[in-house]
Amino acid sequence: MKTNISSLQKTNYIMDLISQRQQIISTNLANVDTPGYVRKDLTFSRYLASNNTPIETDLSARMGTAAIFSEEGGPVDIATELVEMQRNNLLYSAATKQITSVITQIRSAANVGGR
Repeated sequence: MKTNISSLQKTNYIMDLISQRQQIISTNLANVDTPGYVRKDLTFSRYLASNNTPIETDLSARMGTAAIFSEEGGPVDIATELVEMQRNNLLYSAATKQITSVITQIRSAANVGGR
């Protein structure tokens, strides 16, 4: 049985990955005019494929099946990076909702147990 604490830790880890991906997207955008720069990306599916919680399944499905870090081999396209940034923002929103839910459950359990 999965505890709220392990769910909190997993969601925290996912949020760290989302943050790292945001930094990579920002670096891609900053290097849009750099000659020879190769677009990079970070995806989560390798880390999420073995887990069965709803947020992990959802994030894995949304992120695809690519390796965790890859050089995409092409130039940076501003429109593509902005779409990926928005996609990353949606994943962040889902993760914050999940972590808020877990914290609420832990607080409820603490309040019931303390009475």
